[in-house]
Amino acid sequence: MTDASLTFRDLTLGYGSHPAVHHLDGKVDAGSLTAIVGANGSGKSTLMKGIVGVLEPMAGESRAAPGARIAYLPQQSELDRSFPARVVDLVSLGLWPKRGLLGRYTAEDKASVKHALTAVGLEGFEERAIDTLSGGQLQRALFARVLVQDAEIILLDEPFNAIDQRTVVDLIALIKRWQGEKRTVMVVVHDLDLVREHFPETLLLARRQVAWGPTSDALSAENLAKARRFDEAWRDDAPWCEPEHDDGAHDHSGHDHSGHNHSGHDHAGHDHRHGPKAA
Repeated sequence: MTDASLTFRDLTLGYGSHPAVHHLDGKVDAGSLTAIVGANGSGKSTLMKGIVGVLEPMAGESRAAPGARIAYLPQQSELDRSFPARVVDLVSLGLWPKRGLLGRYTAEDKASVKHALTAVGLEGFEERAIDTLSGGQLQRALFARVLVQDAEIILLDEPFNAIDQRTVVDLIALIKRWQGEKRTVMVVVHDLDLVREHFPETLLLARRQVAWGPTSDALSAENLAKARRFDEAWRDDAPWCEPEHDDGAHDHSGHDHSGHNHSGHDHAGHDHRHGPKAA
């Protein structure tokens, strides 16, 4: 039986009083490579932030395997490129879990940073200011920062956005290397062709789990159509949605779903039964 790197139990995440991920149950197997897909606003980035602890759950829990280190790469848009830093400074930030922000870097640390830059194709870029890098070069530097963290669980939020095709190919190769090293990798991806070609497992979200399992099954035409229906049904001001009762019936009393337009949709959008990955 495969050990779980991550376990979700009735995990609900959101902002203020508005849930963005509803009642997620399941597990991520150790050493697996999983794509997280869904429309804009479907909860993909929110889930990443919940796993890493940036967001506290509104309900339920996200639990990592005991002692597992997590490396998290947010979207490039969340990085302040105007900050006066060199590439070596950016990559060295990956060492702070071991050394602390004020810790002195050892010769081994410096060698690790140099090796990581070579691995992502940025050898000789150590002294370059990050505001002079192209989008692809910056993403390579961010991957180098992940490399030096040497984490068991790696979370990447839209790492292929706004970068050249050569960089995409190189970063995919690095992700597959991590998988070969039995690290657990979860990646938010928009390009479904890329997902079908390179990612064995997929979690399809529409603020709740639509499908989770082998990519060919998760991205079936039926599941993609279901995700579109769910996405249309949800609004940004979606009210709290209680989990199902033990008998599987969903109780609509006590909270108002009038803000959702369910005409033309079945009520599967509020069926919180889970697929084959459910724990």
